[in-house]
Amino acid sequence: MHDIADLEGRGLVGVFVASDVFVDAAVAQSLSLGVSPARLFVPHPIQDRTDDEMRTLADDAVELLVARLTRSC
Repeated sequence: MHDIADLEGRGLVGVFVASDVFVDAAVAQSLSLGVSPARLFVPHPIQDRTDDEMRTLADDAVELLVARLTRSC
């Protein structure tokens, strides 16, 4: 969250991406930092996925990611 807050502070567009078990933590940090970045949560877990599963996860998320990156343009 600190990284995306820094990017936004520099005027760069970004999207915070995390697995869905971190929704509450992301909300809390966002409030604490006074930022409200675009967010995308993907299914958890991440670390035990195979390369093929990670590709599928990325393929499933890419359209939403692009939409969130470009919505303010």
